Amino acid sequence: MRHDHLKTRYLGNIRINRILEEEQPFILPTDMFAMATKELIEPHLHWLMPDAIDPDTGKIILPVQSYLVRTTRHTILIDTCIGCHKTHTGDPLWHNLRDEGWLERLIATGVQPEQIDYVFCTHLHLDHVGWNTRLVNDRWVPTFPNAGYIFSKIEYAGMETRNSDIFRQSVLPIMEAGQAVLVDNDYALDDEVWLTPSNGHTAGHVCVNLKSQGKQAIMIGDLMHTPLQLAYPHWSPVYDIDQKMAAISRINMLESCCDTDRLVLTAHLPSPSVGHVVSHPDRPFDFKYSACE
Repeated sequence: MRHDHLKTRYLGNIRINRILEEEQPFILPTDMFAMATKELIEPHLHWLMPDAIDPDTGKIILPVQSYLVRTTRHTILIDTCIGCHKTHTGDPLWHNLRDEGWLERLIATGVQPEQIDYVFCTHLHLDHVGWNTRLVNDRWVPTFPNAGYIFSKIEYAGMETRNSDIFRQSVLPIMEAGQAVLVDNDYALDDEVWLTPSNGHTAGHVCVNLKSQGKQAIMIGDLMHTPLQLAYPHWSPVYDIDQKMAAISRINMLESCCDTDRLVLTAHLPSPSVGHVVSHPDRPFDFKYSACE
């Protein structure tokens, strides 16, 4: 695992740290995408290996991570990864984890859990809400006791209806603690941080936008899972509830960011996971990774 949590990225007056929980081979492309075939993937392996596709297993390498954002007014977390002691029986790689390294890496940036003002969740899937809560004396309590947790109203309503383990362990305790802030999908915290709708992966999926001193960034959540989608942006993973809408949202994002100075923060593209969408002569898009200065 590559740790660059102590390296701070600057966007104008905003400071950004990437807090990585894990990064490992996760799933075969042909299992993630219904339209994927070995014949379609083969021409792209030379640029996907070894960082995006593992040469030994052929699986997509998938980081799970959060972004710590310190604006001029607030200390914010975007997404909270998998967490510990969570029930994920359908995902054995993520079931009942005990490694608290993610929390240790967050604290190593100089920020204590009590100092987080807001937690923004791009959506409420298990690998984006896990550290919302911790298990204390057999009870789920907010990890960030002074934070408002920003949830899409649409997203929350869908999760509440399903009443899954994820909801009961990582979302409902936030509501019961009075820390949930249910918002519209175009909610703006202020002129530095706001949401844009990007549904398809889930009904209430949002992107988180940042702006400071004329510079902009966007955290895209699960609009993309792998650089393979730069070659096939219309490919939506089996996890998307509306694959056609997800493809529209993804392509809109890629087109609006392409060949601009808007920094793109990704949830699942391989380390360093941050960069710019650029045009490419042989495929629809490329991604130019940007290391911290």
